[in-house]
Amino acid sequence: MCGIAGKLYFDREQTVTREELVQMAGTLVHRGPDGGGVWTEKNVGFAHRRLSIIDLRSVANQPMSNEDGTVWVTFNGEIYNFQELRTELEKKGHIFKTQSDTEVIVHAYEEYGRHCLDRFRGMFAFAIWNTRTHTLFLARDRVGKKPLFYFVNQRGIFFASEIKAILVDRSVPREPSPEAIDHFLALQYIPSPMTAFQGVKKLPPAHWLEARDGHLETGRYWKLHYAPKRIVSSQDAVAELQWQLAEAVRLRLVSDVPLGAFLSGGVDSSAVVSYMAKAMSRPVRTFSVGFDDATFDERDFARQVAEQYRTDHMELVVKAPVKDILPRLVWHYDEPFGDSSAVPSYAIAELTRRHVTVVLNGDGGDENFAGYSWYAQDNLIRRGEIVPLKLRRQLAGLSQSFPATWRRWLPMRKIARLAEVLALAPADRYAQWVCHFRPEERQNLYAENFRNVVSQSYPEELFAEAFAQSDAQDWTDTMLNADVALYLPDDLLVKMDRATMAHSLEARSPFLDHVFMEFVAQMPAAFKLSRGQGKRLLKTALRGIIPDSVLDRPKMGFSVPLAAWFRNDLRELSHDLLLSPRSMQRGYFDPKSVAALLRDHYEERANHAAGLWDLLVLELWQRTFIDGENLSFSKPVDTSTSTAVSSLKGLRDDT
Repeated sequence: MCGIAGKLYFDREQTVTREELVQMAGTLVHRGPDGGGVWTEKNVGFAHRRLSIIDLRSVANQPMSNEDGTVWVTFNGEIYNFQELRTELEKKGHIFKTQSDTEVIVHAYEEYGRHCLDRFRGMFAFAIWNTRTHTLFLARDRVGKKPLFYFVNQRGIFFASEIKAILVDRSVPREPSPEAIDHFLALQYIPSPMTAFQGVKKLPPAHWLEARDGHLETGRYWKLHYAPKRIVSSQDAVAELQWQLAEAVRLRLVSDVPLGAFLSGGVDSSAVVSYMAKAMSRPVRTFSVGFDDATFDERDFARQVAEQYRTDHMELVVKAPVKDILPRLVWHYDEPFGDSSAVPSYAIAELTRRHVTVVLNGDGGDENFAGYSWYAQDNLIRRGEIVPLKLRRQLAGLSQSFPATWRRWLPMRKIARLAEVLALAPADRYAQWVCHFRPEERQNLYAENFRNVVSQSYPEELFAEAFAQSDAQDWTDTMLNADVALYLPDDLLVKMDRATMAHSLEARSPFLDHVFMEFVAQMPAAFKLSRGQGKRLLKTALRGIIPDSVLDRPKMGFSVPLAAWFRNDLRELSHDLLLSPRSMQRGYFDPKSVAALLRDHYEERANHAAGLWDLLVLELWQRTFIDGENLSFSKPVDTSTSTAVSSLKGLRDDT
């Protein structure tokens, strides 16, 4: 796991200097504290910051080349099947000088060209320079676990693991993208390929980009398919699922440095820990995060799993560090990011890095097996589609005419809400489940000029596009595919990558192994969601492996006491920042609308915590990256003053 950066000038007479690359790499030291390297050749150059995981020797440093120096690579990630690929390539005559997975990429590209991507099983973002053809080749892993950003102008193309490395070049404008801001407020994240900065783009998951002689070409090399379905019995599906998950975990245990696991107390992370414990000869190091508010605390369930598998277990209680952590999050995430669970993710990553360098997690379980509540909700709502659409829309219109006194009554509010949702097209209805600020709410929030600027922006359309591009025949699979395309890569995986890499910690996700995902995608949809119960097949496979209390409890989700934070710890900060003259002069929002959101939340007339978090993060991002205010922090937060840590290592000896 590392940080990469580089430049290609289209004019072959223009030279990329080492100083330029060193500056870019200097912003990525947190991603690779174990060393750095730079390589240049006239109009092209690569930089690398290394977090040493496999083959710790200096000979495995990057940028790295093949035997004759005609192919160069800078690489971030892990190729889990590198050993079998190495054997295959050696049989074809390729000579290796290291034991690293990086070198496999170089020779695989030599042998297979673009099609080398089809052979990699892992997480990756890399750049390759072919000196023979003068071609720059960029690629990103199938699901989007590792980030890759790029900027193109008349001079050339610049790329990096983080946007801040690209912004080092003064020719890159620091201008906000209004369309991206509108998407952020709708979705809580900025979807690929756009970023918050005009002109800077994300390379989407499962895509490559080739630059040659000033011409750029992009392509997609992988897509998750939900059809055709396999015809398989439940018993056989359970057996294969157990094998596939064990294999995905086993592949991610290859490491020359200590590793452990995040253990939330949910089904997915508990499953990963159980298979780790079976595969390892020593106790698993596990790490959990919780809150004093029992509503958001899952530590009791995590302890049960830790006790069953006798792990070396540590806990972190996040008390009130949000004001300390928030500026650091803004700096590390580069873009406005509205998922507030980034706070505990950042805090637990800091604790975990004190003890291990690699950590496994349960990311992807919900997107594979329909674990989110909105899957079941939408499945239930769809039964109402037996009523003709015209009649459903008439009922929705009627519900809007209910007297205000009626709508204060909870059952009547629910009836009105149900009528409104049933009147929507499937994609719009799905957007209602997952969006923060809905279209009408954004319209009311925006200042008139900004409303006009983003009048052609419609973030909700992304869901209709995702549905249309899916080959799923069942509505459950269609929703799963939409989340794999949008929410997973641009929210969950962004959260995990930035939170862990801020502390030089590598995160690995067995549930996001593409072979495992392909297996689950081709299982019948009823194996995932049935009678309102998500993760049916997974829970059946885990019965007897993890405690029934973990399997049978309602899903809590990795959430934080955000509403209380805004009424207490964040109250003064949010008021002062969001209603400041500087914030209002940006021209995004109507001051009265922002003041009303704050007032209604403070006085507990409504819960606007998610939206207020988005607005607060956006304003801090503006101050950090656009205004250039010194809110940047690269040093880890001091948990001695902001959090409480406890060790449960004794569990291993007491059970």
